[in-house]
Amino acid sequence: MSHAAIDTTGASEATLKSYSIGFILSIILTAIPFGFVVYGGLSHSWTVATLFIAAAVQIMVHLYYFLHLNGSSSARWNVLALMFSVLIMALIIGGTIWIMYHLHYRLI
Repeated sequence: MSHAAIDTTGASEATLKSYSIGFILSIILTAIPFGFVVYGGLSHSWTVATLFIAAAVQIMVHLYYFLHLNGSSSARWNVLALMFSVLIMALIIGGTIWIMYHLHYRLI
């Protein structure tokens, strides 16, 4: 039996250690804003800012530890595909908000 060549272009080594670190960071980045919202330790604007910052950092943690997207040359095509997907999603969401805003404006 011959083994077929496996193409691992853009994929990095997935280990239990990397998944564990990503999981622990995800729990921490979820618990921090949750604690601020539930226990009200900050003002409303600081709570919202903390929530958005934790969400942005959590996105980066998920991309790095779970999707294994990093700055290596083999992962550039995956990063490019991700950026294109984000662009398309921003256009769809932004267009939807723009249309809804103008519909609301014209109905008033």
